[in-house]
Amino acid sequence: MKEAKADLQKIQAIPEQEFEAFIENKKQEIVDYHLKNNSSYQKLVGKSTFKNWSDLPIMTKAAFQKPLIERLSTGFSTKNVYVNKTSGSSGDPFIFAKDKFSHALTWAVIFDRFGWHGINFNSSYQARFYGIPLDFIGNQKERFKDFLGNRFRFSIFDLSDVILEGFLKKFETKKFDYINGYTSSIVMFAKFLQQKNIVLATICPTLKVCVVTSEMLFDEDKILLEKQFGVPVVNEYGASELDLIAFQNPNGEWQVNSETLLVEILDENNTVLPYGAAGRIVITSLYNKAHPFIRYDIGDIGI
Repeated sequence: MKEAKADLQKIQAIPEQEFEAFIENKKQEIVDYHLKNNSSYQKLVGKSTFKNWSDLPIMTKAAFQKPLIERLSTGFSTKNVYVNKTSGSSGDPFIFAKDKFSHALTWAVIFDRFGWHGINFNSSYQARFYGIPLDFIGNQKERFKDFLGNRFRFSIFDLSDVILEGFLKKFETKKFDYINGYTSSIVMFAKFLQQKNIVLATICPTLKVCVVTSEMLFDEDKILLEKQFGVPVVNEYGASELDLIAFQNPNGEWQVNSETLLVEILDENNTVLPYGAAGRIVITSLYNKAHPFIRYDIGDIGI
């Protein structure tokens, strides 16, 4: 983490007029690496070199429906990489890997972005609105990880009034610094508070901010959240297999992660669209050497 944080600071210190050249070099570097070291990507591209970025194939989730070991680069195994799986929200769940430095860099970006809003992952207490395994061993493992991560998890599988009343009592007794989790479940909790005419910050005055993720946050829901929570609401867009893709800064503006990712918006012919036009979100992970995500169609539409 120390090395990753230092590298992120170096990237952020690059002057704007030099940044495009830096990104071009990183694009060339990561593609050359995988063309040399990753047999799966070699087969996909069909050649060992490339001239034009636009000639590179678009990777899709369907292409990852084969054993992870067949997709790892030379020198990497399941024993020396970070392994996880996607949520499957697009209908094509898969297991992926990141080399350890790439994974640390992902966390360095997350630390950086949450820091914009006064959140310190080492000390701030999180109210976490996420799913949790229902089997005993899986459940206890997640609870233990939550304990180590300084967070309390609110399971979102049952959001009945009785359960939400229990959530409210936790906010009365625990000194949460921020809320983080799935948009829809947090909106449900806010509607429950609205029915009871309660502003959450009045019963949990340590609360500073709410960060929603994974699902679209509509303008009317953001208004509701800020009213019922009494704190700013921040929108996050990310993907576990990649990184934090975009995050709202303190001015309320979406800021794309240009430090570790290249984000493209493409039409149906894989042509880059001008700013303001809606198209497929295609992303390149500039640092992951264990597993290629190069011009990867994440399955979302954006502008």
